[in-house]
This record gives sequence, C-alpha cells and structure tokens, in this order.
Amino acid sequence: MAGNHTAKLVAELAKPYVEQLGLTLWDVRFVKEGASWYLRIFIDKKGGVTIEDCTDVSHAVDPVLDEADPISVPYYLEVCSPGLERELKEEYHYNAFIGSEILLTLYKAEDGSKSVRGVLEAFNNGPVLKVGEETKAYPLSAIAKATLCDLD
Repeated sequence: MAGNHTAKLVAELAKPYVEQLGLTLWDVRFVKEGASWYLRIFIDKKGGVTIEDCTDVSHAVDPVLDEADPISVPYYLEVCSPGLERELKEEYHYNAFIGSEILLTLYKAEDGSKSVRGVLEAFNNGPVLKVGEETKAYPLSAIAKATLCDLD
C-alpha cells in the first residue's frame, strides 16, 4: 500500500528532528480522506504534548520533507498527539504501557467476542494480557487493532 510505504519513508526522515526536540515519534500515517491526502505525524513526550511541540515539529520537518520530496501528490501536514486512547502498533508502543489496561480487537472471535480487554503484562512477539485471573499471549497477526484504554 502506497500510504504505508510513504509513512515509513517520512518516519525515517522525521525521526531525528523529532528526537532533537526531546520528543518521541509515535506514528506516521499517510491517508486519503475524501479528495484530500493527509500526512499525520504523531508525537509524544512524558507529561503530554503541547501545541508548541506540534508547531516546533511542523517547522522542523516541513523543510526536510520539501527537500526530500517523498510525496508526489498535494497533502496536508498535521502534527498531533496520539491521544489518551492511542493505538498500539509497534513493540515499543506496547513496552511503553506495560501495566496499563488495553483493548484488543481481534480478526477472529474468541469465546464469542472479537474484543479483549485486559492489563498488558509483557510483550513477547505480541501482547501478553491478564484478563481476570487468566494470562494469555496474543500474536500480532491475530490483532486487527490495539488501543490504550482511557487513563481516567
């Protein structure tokens, strides 16, 4: 998929600039919504992301993207926080939230449900969750989507 390839390329270009600002590059998505393309760069930091952080990343990354020119169609650049109920995709996403409650949406129903909610205990080629008294490992290939549950 062109969007995934573009997102990976942009992530490689943006990551050093994001880190120079003391932030973590959480995710990059290049998606078409209606007639428009959006390049979304999700950043994070301990204590939360500010509007100034988003502006700083935008100003740092925009000229790099203009010079490298990795995207051949017009697009809107958005820099934002992944939010409280952020999606977990990469191993480092899971490792950052061990001990937190997460929600898995599975491709195939298990015990009559495609949703599993539990406490993330570890990551071993996929999340290991404690659901009630049971601990179970889920391979990434079985997971359609994983999100951090609201932290309130």
